[in-house]
Amino acid sequence: MLKNDSKRSDKSNRYMLIDIIAGARPNFMKISPIINELEKEAKNGSTLRYRLIHTGQHYDRNMSGSFFEQLGIPDPHHNLDVGSGTQALQTAEIMMRYEKILLESTSNLCLVVGDVTSTMACAITAKKLNILVAHVEGGIRSGDRTMPEEINRLVTDSITDHFFTTSEVANSNLRNEGHSAEKIHFVGNTMIDTLLSNTDRFFKPPVWDELGLHEKEYLVMTLHRPGNVDEENQLSNLIREIVNSSNGMPILFPVHPRTRKNLEKIGIEHTNLHYTDPLSYLEFNYLVKNSKAVITDSGGITEETTVMGIPCITLRDSTERPETCTIGTNELLGTDPKTIAPAMEKLFAGKWKKGGIPELWDGKTASRIVEVLKGLE
Repeated sequence: MLKNDSKRSDKSNRYMLIDIIAGARPNFMKISPIINELEKEAKNGSTLRYRLIHTGQHYDRNMSGSFFEQLGIPDPHHNLDVGSGTQALQTAEIMMRYEKILLESTSNLCLVVGDVTSTMACAITAKKLNILVAHVEGGIRSGDRTMPEEINRLVTDSITDHFFTTSEVANSNLRNEGHSAEKIHFVGNTMIDTLLSNTDRFFKPPVWDELGLHEKEYLVMTLHRPGNVDEENQLSNLIREIVNSSNGMPILFPVHPRTRKNLEKIGIEHTNLHYTDPLSYLEFNYLVKNSKAVITDSGGITEETTVMGIPCITLRDSTERPETCTIGTNELLGTDPKTIAPAMEKLFAGKWKKGGIPELWDGKTASRIVEVLKGLE
């Protein structure tokens, strides 16, 4: 691995040092192809170098640790080990610990991805030390400011110097907010780079054989949004409607730790509903790729199902990824349980839209990002 010396402290050094920030599961899928491209460029004589900063915002062996191994991500230069806590506490801890690193050993650019707390906290910290900030997935908006992620997006983009965007919708959002065209770089979606480069490596999780699953004869479900899982009646009603309209088809539910606590408290059980621990990236996407459909409240999964051509039912009132609905296989139902049965009826009747793939979601996004970074050297 051609990583730079993390002790470097002089910006006049012949290398351009980029801090790559990751803190939660979605981040790892987004940084992996960027790191791979930077490694290739370094071997070819580029002066770009990187320093991987893992904030430790989320850590679970299946939800985080295995991603490093499966996606070929090297060990971080620094792990801030922030751990769990309130949003304010995590933000403060990340800022203090990242600032300490920068004061000891500065960088030329801070590259943040997505919309987690780590993204906002490190962007603020870097900018206050006059370090350039680049945001992968800049310009994404849900319009729902009750979502912590939306606040993270707005704050991060308000101080970002270069935006790497996934769609024309994101470009338009940024232009409407007053950002100049030279700061906006339409490059595509790095999550799709990771998906396409690993499709041949997907493998069956143990639950496949344990339940005797067959292609297109089961559903995959994920729920973790507070509005869906924190209120007992809402969670119970959603799951009941999904089970009742599933035609008895097995439902695989890899359970987020946040959701598991509430499920255990309520004691929801159905004969065709199967809970599993969080799955690794390659196992989870094997299940998605071979499923009849996915029911979720995740944003990233709607992108992956769009590219894999898998019907996706999203239980949210808004989405920051509208192209998965207008172009892809996703339909936004809202959070009213009564909307589930009609959608499932359409699915089982074979009337779900086929969908298409958004522009530049072609597996080459990371190379376009690195080309822009080379222009900043």
